[in-house]
Amino acid sequence: MYDNYLIPANTKRGQLLLGMFRLFDLLLFGGGVLVTLLLVAFLPMTSTFVTILVVSPAIITGFLVMPVPYYHNMLNIIVEIYEFFFVNPREYEWKGWCYRGGKRK
Repeated sequence: MYDNYLIPANTKRGQLLLGMFRLFDLLLFGGGVLVTLLLVAFLPMTSTFVTILVVSPAIITGFLVMPVPYYHNMLNIIVEIYEFFFVNPREYEWKGWCYRGGKRK
């Protein structure tokens, strides 16, 4: 077809485990589940508050590796927000309609 080729939109998925996870994502989620299992085994769950605390590592890590449209996952979004605002902040010069030689009107 005129010596052109089309690269599929999902070529990155071939590099991911199960088509949507990086190795770090699976290790993070596995660590959260392991911590939850250890807490379930060793802590007596006598109240609702303790039960929520025991299950929270798996829920939090599951939330972090959850796929999100237009980004890889929630962890990726949080890291990008941190880098944009705190690591490499930008300062924009005001040059609107009321700009007069470096002074705002």
